Formats: sequence, structure tokens, C-alpha cells
Amino acid sequence: MAEQTIRKYKLFWTWQDDKEEAWLGQMSQQGYHLASLGFPGFYYFTVGEPRNYVYRLDFLTQTKDYPQYLQLFKDAGWEHMGRMGGWQYFRILAQEGESPEIYTDPDSKIQKYGRLLAYLIIFLPIYLTIVSRNLTVQSHEVFRFAGFVLMVVYSVVIIQLIRRISQLKRL
Repeated sequence: MAEQTIRKYKLFWTWQDDKEEAWLGQMSQQGYHLASLGFPGFYYFTVGEPRNYVYRLDFLTQTKDYPQYLQLFKDAGWEHMGRMGGWQYFRILAQEGESPEIYTDPDSKIQKYGRLLAYLIIFLPIYLTIVSRNLTVQSHEVFRFAGFVLMVVYSVVIIQLIRRISQLKRL
């Protein structure tokens, strides 16, 4: 009998990785186990018996030592489920009442969000150049509005990541 696969669509902001992890865990407890990731927001699940998988996300852009990075997680019992952009998706089967973590201290989580923030800031000048050019040249009104909205969203993401880092520093 062929394994049944379903597709779900759900969007999360970059600073909501904890909510995304919780949602994936809830899906697993309902018998939907992450099989692969598609375009941002698209998740593919295999249908099976409910399990207590705990999902954790990490953000990594440097792939120089990628095989060693993945081996480190594998040695710790984590299964790599795939990646979406720089986000790496891992899962582990947990015992009832357990909630395994890949980061056990706030400083490690701060470093994760710092990597994400640095990634966004590196591309900020390029992004601003493209968007500001669309805002200033004689382009169609829709393109100017879309550029403005994207600039606002990009700014909100950066501000929210800074807030998340600040919250973790207070722990």
C-alpha cells in the first residue's frame, strides 16, 4: 500500500520559529508527519499513526561544513527533514513529557537569530536599491505600492528579530 502524502499551507514569520515547531509537533500528534518542504509555507506530510515528534529549526547560511553540521545533529539523535531557505528542519521522537532542544541556553538562540539578522542586513542595501528605484522611477502605481509594502514588511521583520534577541537577553 502506498504511503499517503498531503500538502498543507501555513505561513510563519521568521521570528515565530517556536510556533512553527509547535505546529509541526501538533500535526505529528494527529498522524501527519513532515516529509518534505516546498515553497515557503508549503509542507508535505505523510499520513500515519500519531507520534510524539518534536521539531526544531535552526538557521544556517554557510554550507562549507554542511556535512559535519548535519552529522553533529544525527549523532545527537536528530533527523534532518530538509531545509527551506537557510532554515534547517530537524525532528526527534520524544518520550511523553519530554521536549528535547537543540539549543539549551538563551545565548545559543541569540546566535541563531543573530545569524538570521546578519543575513537580512547583508542584503538590505541591495534590497533598498531595488525597491527605492521602483519607488522613484516612473513605474506603474501598483509596482510602487508593492515596493513600499515590501519595504515595510522587511523593516518589520528586522525589528521583530531585534525584539526577539532582546527578550532572550533578559532571560
